[in-house]
Amino acid sequence: MADTSYNVSVYAIEARKNAAGKVTSYRVGWKVGTQTFREPFKKSAQADSFRSDLVSAARKGEAFSLSTGRPVSWQRATNRMSWYEFACAFADRKWKDASAKHRADIARVLMLATVALLKADRGRPDDKAIRHALSRWAYNTKQRPHAPEHVISVLKWVSQNLPNVDVLADPEVLESVLDAITTRQDGKRMAAVTVKKYRGILHNALEYAVLRKALLANPLTGRKWITVRASSEVDRRSVINPAQGRAFLAAVEKQDPSGRRLVALFGAMLYCGLRPEEAVEIAEHNLILPTRVLNPATGTYEDPSEEEDWGELYVGPVAPEVARDWTDSGERRDSREMPKHRAEGETRGPIPIPPVQVRLFRRHLEEFGTGKEGRLFRGVRADVVPGETIRKVFGRAREKVLTAKEQDSPLMKRPYDLRHTCLSTWLNAGIPPKQVAEWAGNSVDVLLKTYAKCMVGQDAAARRRIAEALKGG
Repeated sequence: MADTSYNVSVYAIEARKNAAGKVTSYRVGWKVGTQTFREPFKKSAQADSFRSDLVSAARKGEAFSLSTGRPVSWQRATNRMSWYEFACAFADRKWKDASAKHRADIARVLMLATVALLKADRGRPDDKAIRHALSRWAYNTKQRPHAPEHVISVLKWVSQNLPNVDVLADPEVLESVLDAITTRQDGKRMAAVTVKKYRGILHNALEYAVLRKALLANPLTGRKWITVRASSEVDRRSVINPAQGRAFLAAVEKQDPSGRRLVALFGAMLYCGLRPEEAVEIAEHNLILPTRVLNPATGTYEDPSEEEDWGELYVGPVAPEVARDWTDSGERRDSREMPKHRAEGETRGPIPIPPVQVRLFRRHLEEFGTGKEGRLFRGVRADVVPGETIRKVFGRAREKVLTAKEQDSPLMKRPYDLRHTCLSTWLNAGIPPKQVAEWAGNSVDVLLKTYAKCMVGQDAAARRRIAEALKGG
């Protein structure tokens, strides 16, 4: 086999100390063909045992893999599990703890990998039927028991024409599967963020295969593959200015029948930095609005001054939109996923609500009240706001406030750009990054990396501070 070699040299065990000189580890080194491999161990006995096994395999004349450095015989699994059986088991294993969106992503990766592993064409069903049967039925724990007869027929053919899981120990097979799960139907590579996510799902699946003893080792661990460069930086051209923000909200309000219901929702993204899936889940108990002041002269309650009229907002569970088949509730939005970097039951906040947004929240509550579980935002005919409605209202308002040239630019291209505008505004106002990161639900490192190009006007202030420092002492 081209990916193996019988030319093996095993070196003596190397004892190594850490930088502080207090901890000793033991490293086994060996060479297969022209490639050198190393394996660290905490204890000398473990290193000695591993080295002895390598030496024994080399003396027996066994072939060693050029990709893993291990004897090929070590890659033979003890559990001869079919890929189809394994993929269904993995989907079931992840179902309980995965969000609805992640369930759908897992099913898609397993489907793409399954199609790549099919080894026969005789009697093969239509490719579209295979993909649908796998992604919407076979790898959906909730739907699989209810699959119709025509889907069961497709899945039966698929299950009979798939190899065992251990075929993925072959580097060429693994390469073809990796390529399949990261290539779009038009033949182009998927976006970098998707490539990283899908490769991570496959890696996790193969770790489960090792746990089930369907593989002796994860063939993806340490494997170098294509590098898809992705920039996580926000394009400064996507950020709107305050006047454009006000004009946008005014354009939203004028749209019937949903616009007036969504002004405060878009405002929560623009003025409080919420993600769209966080904004749709705001409930009245998430808000702390300033108390109105009784005017003795008129006998009415009035808003306090703008300096005092600030509120606070807390963010709890979020509700990304996904197909009903993947949610436990059967609804398109399933409130079971916590915001990023948050444990179950933990909230993010308080996030400051500026006076302009306080007034939007107040008006919304007075006009529309609350829905199920105190949720602020509802559709005209539903207790949740459909994602399609949000996108349509956003798109129409964008057309109203931007020129034709601006509409062709990245300016406010997506609802998420309203959040980018808010976080950029906070940073450019001189709010410490640690505070902005806490409000935004990001780490400081991610925040600075993401918004590096949106921080403007800082040079002159920095030069002034340096000049003042140089005048001292």
